[in-house]
Amino acid sequence: MGHLITVATSLNQWALDFQGNYERIIASIRIARERGATLRVGPELEIPGYGCLDHFIEGDTILHSWEILGNILENEAARNIVCDVGMPVNHKNVTYNCRVIIHNGKILLIRPKMWLANDGNYRELRYFTPWMKHRQTEDHYLPRIIQSTTGQTKVPFGDAVVSTADTCIGVELCEELFTPASPHILMGLDGVEIFTNSSGSHHELRKLYTRVELIKEATLKRNLAIQLGGVYLYANQQGCDGDRLYYDGCAMIALNGQIIAQGSQFSLDDVEVVSATIDIEDVRSHRSIKSRAMQAAGAERYKRIEVPMALSGDTADLMPDLKVTKPIEVRYHVPEEEIALGPACWLWDYLRRSRTQGFFIPLSGGIDSCATATIVYSMCRLVSEAALRGDKQVIADGRRIAGEPNESIWLPTDPRDLAGRIFHTCYMGTENSSVETRRRAKMLSEAIGAYHIDLNMDTVVVAVRNLFSFVTGVKPQFKTQGGTEAENLALQNIQASMSCPDLLGCEWSLRISLHNCCHGFAEKLAACSCLEALTWMRGIRSTSYLADCRAKSDDPESLRGYLTKYDCSSADINPIGAISKTDLKKFIAWSRDAFDLPILDDFLTAVPTAELEPITETYVQSDEADMGMTYDELSVFGRLRKVEKCGPYSMYTKLLHEWGTTLSPTHVIAEKVKKFFFEYARNRHKMTTLTPSYHAESYSPDDNRFDLRPFLYPSRFPYQFAKIDKLAAVVPDRSNVSASEKTKVD
Repeated sequence: MGHLITVATSLNQWALDFQGNYERIIASIRIARERGATLRVGPELEIPGYGCLDHFIEGDTILHSWEILGNILENEAARNIVCDVGMPVNHKNVTYNCRVIIHNGKILLIRPKMWLANDGNYRELRYFTPWMKHRQTEDHYLPRIIQSTTGQTKVPFGDAVVSTADTCIGVELCEELFTPASPHILMGLDGVEIFTNSSGSHHELRKLYTRVELIKEATLKRNLAIQLGGVYLYANQQGCDGDRLYYDGCAMIALNGQIIAQGSQFSLDDVEVVSATIDIEDVRSHRSIKSRAMQAAGAERYKRIEVPMALSGDTADLMPDLKVTKPIEVRYHVPEEEIALGPACWLWDYLRRSRTQGFFIPLSGGIDSCATATIVYSMCRLVSEAALRGDKQVIADGRRIAGEPNESIWLPTDPRDLAGRIFHTCYMGTENSSVETRRRAKMLSEAIGAYHIDLNMDTVVVAVRNLFSFVTGVKPQFKTQGGTEAENLALQNIQASMSCPDLLGCEWSLRISLHNCCHGFAEKLAACSCLEALTWMRGIRSTSYLADCRAKSDDPESLRGYLTKYDCSSADINPIGAISKTDLKKFIAWSRDAFDLPILDDFLTAVPTAELEPITETYVQSDEADMGMTYDELSVFGRLRKVEKCGPYSMYTKLLHEWGTTLSPTHVIAEKVKKFFFEYARNRHKMTTLTPSYHAESYSPDDNRFDLRPFLYPSRFPYQFAKIDKLAAVVPDRSNVSASEKTKVD
């Protein structure tokens, strides 16, 4: 028997934070050695940080990565353990995304990534080139700063494996696991028993299950005939490293298709190490099936880089306390819990790394600002839980953010107390606001402990309207007062845009927009006046802002364009921008019980309304009525457009099958599809100014890097809509057919 202890890590690395990244890497190696591990695997590109984006093109990034690697090689913590470390490497004037395998101050192998992630949020081909010489290696001549440390002039560079005295290790990088013909298949047939996977995989709702199944399958079987077997070490980045993504950690170790160790998916820890004790003979017995042996006998060979050590200790088999790690049941969070935890961790990283001292949000009494405030409260709960566990880094960050002096002994162990120090809310009402929304905003802020103020904006709103009338000689009216749609929209925009900040800290800018007249100056003046007074009065140096409810900043409303430009975009960050209204409501219902916040029930039962038009006996503004479609319908449109990759015509044909038995194909389905694409197209320009938002779903309309589309469309889509009308004219209307007749036809 050969017992060995392996570890996979989740590190909260930060793009270009070379010193901090180095310290976290060394901390993880120390923890690994303390647990008796002989193999340590870290996340992808952990030295510079995965999210460097175009900084990967800069020579400085590669230079500093080599310098940090040199420090790791010289550090005593990295002795007597094989370490798999990630960094960019320039080989023959070509930059590769690499793993560097080191042991006792020497570089054993530089293994470049062969299959790059270049979909969705990922643009690896923009910075790196894939290694195309499979199962081949070349000599890589080391920089002089490394030569002086290792005593080596050149090292193997390419697709090879590492052979120890007792087993064989193969490297797989992130996206390579997701490809149809993953490298671990051929490596396993050539005798590799331990596979490492260093990943930079981001969080999406419901995504973890797919990742876990791929890892389990990697060491179970492939194509039904191959009993692959093996140990799979999965390490992943965790946290916000400077962009819209949250990397959700969840380091794992699998053995022969079963998960035996799993790390946290959402955590405030900067360093998390997952370890397991394995009997390597379990891999060999799993591979004893003859069909696998026949394929292995004819498999192509990998070059083996030999290292003079054994991963299993000489006396391990004689230690009765050393027990093999048993399979566990994988822990999954429900989507509502993912919304509570992922954006909350992302907000904490933003808050502490931007060195601001809190968040500010105008509460409207609606579901969007309610969800955002609840996520901030969830963040405060996570911080308090970490402080109660004695997490020194979280405690230090909490004291600094709360403005405590250096000698303070205050602990952020009460989430409501913490919220009262760092979270500011206000209700910016007008004559069109209702008593109910004002009450809900106040009660929510009290329930979560936020510092809340209530103010009326009527003086500013009237001043702007009077200024417009004075300049133009025209007085616009709401449609309930006899005004046109254009007047009605302009008056709503003036109110909406006054309630959102467009500043970081207390720095603010004025903007004039022809799209929504008059809305730059008053907006910034009102928000900045409120913030300046709050921060001055409470002795706070700077405050960062979240997107507010009036911004209409969740996913479906952004997609539909149901928002005021430079209203939604006038905050710093947005934790709900890629989450559908349907998921947000489920999250609020979950939070009501999980966080003991009964006030959230009032938000769930309230009719969504912008409250930008006068309320009369016969008219109350409704979001869904204004949009001409329901939020559930918008969620369907969003998924079909992005996930199913549908244009107008293919969306219509799909919805004929989904909705054709309840809705008319001509007068309802066709018109809904055309209205959605018309509004989507003519409002797409608004997406170019939206606040950076947390990426949470595959249907996100984020214009920055995930959903790249034009902002100038032929919004009436004459060719596509004509095809829809032509098909709708000949499709039979089954919406009025009885259920029994539908069954006969089917």
